[in-house]
Amino acid sequence: MLAKRIIACLDVKDGMVVKGRRFENLVYGGNPVELAQRYCESCIDELVFLDIAASLESRKTMIEVIEKVAEKTDIPFTVGGGIRDVDTASKLIYAGADRVSINTAAIENPRLIEQVASKFGSQAVVVAVDAKRTQLGFEVFTLSGKKATKIKLEEWLRLLQDLGAGEVLLTSIDRDGTKEGFDLELISLARKILKIPLIASGGAGTEQHFLEAFKAGADAALGASVFHFGLIDVRSLKKYLSQNKINMRLDCVEVE
Repeated sequence: MLAKRIIACLDVKDGMVVKGRRFENLVYGGNPVELAQRYCESCIDELVFLDIAASLESRKTMIEVIEKVAEKTDIPFTVGGGIRDVDTASKLIYAGADRVSINTAAIENPRLIEQVASKFGSQAVVVAVDAKRTQLGFEVFTLSGKKATKIKLEEWLRLLQDLGAGEVLLTSIDRDGTKEGFDLELISLARKILKIPLIASGGAGTEQHFLEAFKAGADAALGASVFHFGLIDVRSLKKYLSQNKINMRLDCVEVE
């Protein structure tokens, strides 16, 4: 059985890490390269960098950040935000990213998933999905959670999987930044549909929340502010999960 993964997410705007609540009211969280180095030493399994501004200026900064991170860390990392074509995806991967994450552009042009997967392999393609409860059930949103698509989550998950996505990063907009726990109903629904790995995002606040996410079907669970501001220690979290029968990578953890 593959080990479950703990992922730290760095939302990057204008070259710096920020964090908000339900995608709003952003606050400063630190320097992305310094945080990446710290996480590399803290026993985190992977990193995700999301360029939430994705303007032309931010994209240039992001490539520079990725090159610096690739030089100073040795754990896998995914980069997303503003990737609208294979050329942009290629630049990020050649800069050192292990995978790229596509969100809004995948909704606008689903074939982009297929195109990137064809060039770099499905393992290099993460489709980020932001979902929120509406009268449709769970509805997919784009543009950092600001634009409703009228697409039901179930329909989109089936399509992106068929097009060659290697992994899904599923964020609950309702729970984002609340520290109230992952949306377990959302995770369970996605797990029933997906045969590819599922990363749960949105709502992490305690060690128990990570345990619940894994039991609901997540292959990886993502946190941001709980790690940035030291609310949860990664090594302690992994020991807690292992003690609760979750298979974790423990080579960097002192097990009593």
